[in-house]
Amino acid sequence: MNTARLTLACATELLQKHGLLREVICGEMWSLVPEPQIANTQVQHIIYDSREIIPGTMLFIKGRFRPEFLRDADSRGLTAYVAEKDYSYATKAPGLIVHDVRKAMSLLAAAFYGHPERDLAMIGITGTKGKTTTAYFTQALLNAYSVGKAALFSSVDNCLDGHTYEESDLTTPESLDAFRMMRTAVDNGMRYLVMEVSSQAYKVHRVHGITFDIGAFLNISPDHISDIEHPTFEDYLYSKRRLIANSRTLILGADSTHIDLLTQDAKQHHTPTTTFALHDPETGHLTHANVLATPDEQDSSRFTLSVDGTTIDGGSQEPMKLAMAGSFNELNAAAAAAIALHAGVQPHDPAMRAMQNVQVPGRMERFGSGNLIAYVDYAHNYLSTKTLVDEIGHHFAERNPRIILVSGSTGGKAIDRREGIVKAAEGKVSSYYFTMDDPNREDPQSIAEEMRSYVKDPEAITHVVLPRERAVEEALQEAAQYAENRLNIVLVIGKGSETANVVNGKRIPYEGDANVVRRMLKTLHIPNDFND
Repeated sequence: MNTARLTLACATELLQKHGLLREVICGEMWSLVPEPQIANTQVQHIIYDSREIIPGTMLFIKGRFRPEFLRDADSRGLTAYVAEKDYSYATKAPGLIVHDVRKAMSLLAAAFYGHPERDLAMIGITGTKGKTTTAYFTQALLNAYSVGKAALFSSVDNCLDGHTYEESDLTTPESLDAFRMMRTAVDNGMRYLVMEVSSQAYKVHRVHGITFDIGAFLNISPDHISDIEHPTFEDYLYSKRRLIANSRTLILGADSTHIDLLTQDAKQHHTPTTTFALHDPETGHLTHANVLATPDEQDSSRFTLSVDGTTIDGGSQEPMKLAMAGSFNELNAAAAAAIALHAGVQPHDPAMRAMQNVQVPGRMERFGSGNLIAYVDYAHNYLSTKTLVDEIGHHFAERNPRIILVSGSTGGKAIDRREGIVKAAEGKVSSYYFTMDDPNREDPQSIAEEMRSYVKDPEAITHVVLPRERAVEEALQEAAQYAENRLNIVLVIGKGSETANVVNGKRIPYEGDANVVRRMLKTLHIPNDFND
């Protein structure tokens, strides 16, 4: 891996330049610069986990760190540490004491890895809903345009070579990991990086120092409100808005709430803006925007894209059709097209049609046939759940579907999601199964019962079934009982493609929603016309 030469002198100079350095502590010596005998010491490795210390390591000390983690650090070769307080009593290694270790880590990681972000067209996507799908669509477009030279950081997978996808841990990686991965992507010949940018990425400085060539702000609604995430919606929105201040060009959802504030933000930061929207006279969606997705009048499963009146046809006269159904995915396609246009793709370039075959794991995955259909989706808050339920109701309106919802909610954070999910489904769902979804250190029974308490519809049936596999199984069994005379749709939401539940801080293996659905459809002898 190609890394730059980073010495302690270079590190302190960079931190001073950005106003982060407080002092350098080496034993009894306190200074604003490293002592001459250590100034040229070269950093060979950078980490934030003390268990990974090897000779030549610079350790970033953040979070719930305990001094005993440094017990044998010197003998293992610790070269220096960066922290917000002095640990000279626990190690002989010099300490770079800073005002904010997370900002320092992002800046030093960029320098250590030779600023790979400068060799990539950086595309950042934020929003409450649609980040992952838009990111996958955008990567597909740019991969087709560049013949496989687009990398991806997403909440589902990371891709550093244009074709190999590995499961990710965070929506936006820690800055040190992000720059390491960018370095790999550049070394692999990548020209573009499409990445989801979460509110936490700005809240805890995972993207500090990065300017995106293209930033996309899709939409906003309350989410991630808790003591350990964002204390208020205003704080959540402000964190999201930081993308606007740190982008050279903005792609903006014209129907987003707080659009006036977002537009003012762009003007204040002199950020050129292109808007996108869904344009559907039948439903009343008529917002003006530069890039429009318009459903086909003859076939609602197809749509056209246009930019300022010019059709984005990808070199074909046929309307577009996505593998992922739903008007909200057509809206995501409009966002991806707007991004691609600014990245240099022309409206008639065949690359524009590359997103038609994209299927994101855990996003609107459809199973079953006839009168029993199941969807697995990552919907996990008010907006994403409402969008999903409304889309199902609209798409199957002529068949008067009976909808069954399987859902849980995470423990210890985003507490508002519990009521939001139920509120989004209220009056449209006939039966609820409340179950486990990463309860962590909270009691899953209490979370499920709390969600159950928000159901006010007297006609709705409610169940609490904690083992997630069993909740999905029972929901499908119920659907099969009613399916003889009426379409039944089971929506299994929250986990998407995840195959673990976080319980008491540990990842407990889980079969996976899609796998449970497939297995049950075979047991119930329901043909699966859509996925196998």
